[in-house]
Amino acid sequence: MNNLKDKVIVITGASSGMGAATARKLQGTGAKVILAARRKDRLDELVAELGNNFLAVQADVSKRDEVDQLVARTIANFGTIDVFWNNAAIMPLSFFEEGKVDEWERMIDINIKGVLYGIHSVLPHMLKNGNGHIVATSSIGGWKTFPSGGVYGSTKFAVRAIMDTLRQELAGKIKVTTIYPGSVTTELGRDITSKKVFEMLETYGKWSQLDAAAIADAFIYAISQPGNVAVNDLLIRPIDQPI
Repeated sequence: MNNLKDKVIVITGASSGMGAATARKLQGTGAKVILAARRKDRLDELVAELGNNFLAVQADVSKRDEVDQLVARTIANFGTIDVFWNNAAIMPLSFFEEGKVDEWERMIDINIKGVLYGIHSVLPHMLKNGNGHIVATSSIGGWKTFPSGGVYGSTKFAVRAIMDTLRQELAGKIKVTTIYPGSVTTELGRDITSKKVFEMLETYGKWSQLDAAAIADAFIYAISQPGNVAVNDLLIRPIDQPI
């Protein structure tokens, strides 16, 4: 990972789960890492743990001005952005008949608009520099639908479409990577309020969960490749996850 030295890496959704695990994996690489999330106290704890090459920036990716400020602050502090990871997401699963419209709208705001805001904010800077790497977290739910995942899956299918279109438009200019995690131990899903979902999960197929560090390893693999190598798509499941 010596080629990560002095790279400036922005990670959204960095206060826990895959984002926090990646921050820990990047410690000691010499990369300069900007950790963004809504929970500033969690970010501050992480920066205190990891050291001077890490900066905490409070940002809600569903708010365009906060994403713009995240990008502007990073450039003001470090002069550039080499990698921008749109990782923030929520997953309050529910069945359509429950009509949890507020939750649907929140998923659309964070999972889709948040990715678009990140691309919009960082892309002009990368194009001006003539290089850069944009990463986004989709999901196995972006490949396969399942009961209660209609809206969540739609947001992750949208990320898949956005990122593959971006890849085509930026070929030869900017690297584009989409990560599709399967079952991973994170806080994702802790905002589920549907009793029907919990009942379904009691009888749904059981399989193991990957540690978030497995996704961190995949992210680092993708951003560590030589300049002429683009890792575009990474699907990562526990070995016993059938879907």
